[in-house]
Amino acid sequence: MINEQIRDKEIRVIGVNGEQVGIMSARDAMKLAQEADLDLVKVSPNAKPPVCKIIDYGKYRYEMARKEKEAKKRQKTIEVKEVRLSPNIEENDLNTKASAARKFITKGNKVKVTLRFRGREMSHMNQSKHILDDFAEKLADVAVIDKPSKVEGRSLVMFLSEKR
Repeated sequence: MINEQIRDKEIRVIGVNGEQVGIMSARDAMKLAQEADLDLVKVSPNAKPPVCKIIDYGKYRYEMARKEKEAKKRQKTIEVKEVRLSPNIEENDLNTKASAARKFITKGNKVKVTLRFRGREMSHMNQSKHILDDFAEKLADVAVIDKPSKVEGRSLVMFLSEKR
């Protein structure tokens, strides 16, 4: 909120050079800002009383956008990659999927391992749980189980993340 949008009865005002001016009415603070040819900007609306600064609003918005962009640049996004398995998977296929998951994990991503069931395979869900356990065991040197396997609809799902 800036200038006339500030409707609070009392506000704490911070001056042009960052010094505390004190607690005053919004109208008096607006007069101070107009004398300095600047804007009155509400910086901390949740404080008691709200804190307002006398600054150039355009410059303030530019600084905030720059800080936000800088924070976004330093932020590391973690993707969740998915590896799909079936209950009647052979050993070599399991090894291939494990090596793909290993690549994802070493790049810093999380891996969602999905064991999908179709048709009659649904009745043998509990016998196929060992496939996910074997998969996690193959990646035990680089990954740790983030969320253990659980049933979600027609599939068993387990999450793996990088070992710290």
